[in-house]
Amino acid sequence: MERKVKPAKPKTRLSSVANAIRLIKVFSDDDYEIGISDLGKRLLLPKSTVHRLATTLIDAGMLEQNPESGKYRLGLVVFELGSLVRRKMDFSSEAKPFLMELREKTGETVHLAILDNTSIVYINSLESKQAIRMTLDVGMRKPAYSTAAGKVMLAFQTAEFLNRVFEDGFEERTANTIVDPEAFRQELATIRTRGYALADEENELGVRSLAAPVRDHFGNVIAATSIAGPAQRLTKKVLTSFVPDVVSAADAISTRLGYQPLRASRNFR
Repeated sequence: MERKVKPAKPKTRLSSVANAIRLIKVFSDDDYEIGISDLGKRLLLPKSTVHRLATTLIDAGMLEQNPESGKYRLGLVVFELGSLVRRKMDFSSEAKPFLMELREKTGETVHLAILDNTSIVYINSLESKQAIRMTLDVGMRKPAYSTAAGKVMLAFQTAEFLNRVFEDGFEERTANTIVDPEAFRQELATIRTRGYALADEENELGVRSLAAPVRDHFGNVIAATSIAGPAQRLTKKVLTSFVPDVVSAADAISTRLGYQPLRASRNFR
């Protein structure tokens, strides 16, 4: 009969900490939600042990459990501890599940972008699985005035900010680019009213895009969620049919960031 040796208490504590760290490090961009059985297999630990570790990490805010699937994902505390990581990268991670869901619904490339002066910067990009698709690298910049993501963020900026944008002038990137200041102001007013923006081959011929604003807990527009694809597949009719999906994804990310429409409206009174 095999004799089992019970480890000393100090070693047990260190082992538990090591296993907790190993559990956290299992998560990645591709595996952002993992079930208890899969965690046990990857860690080579019994499910009961993994469950105890997960429960402790949930209590500490380092893990969360999806109430629908029962799977685990990294909690907000993990992001808060990443003090060397810029805040915008935090909400990029928070947005990832909603971006993936949007890609599944639309079948098109999905982006998350922020505004940096008169340009937009893509901080997350999930490529379409279609053979012909829009491809963009994280960190790539594009003019704000000629993209759906840029226009939807510009629509909610201050008059002073927009004046600086107009001072730089607009380059006619395609025949569809809106370069007239008054026409562009009217475009922004329309975007504010309907809550989303369209770009009809305005930055690049053969590419259409659709975007909706992402808000922080104060109600400020801090980013945009968008889809983009070839114009031959994303006809105007098809593109507008995806409006509810894109707006819903942006709203879900905003809610995740603490945005509550009623509270935000009270703050602006």
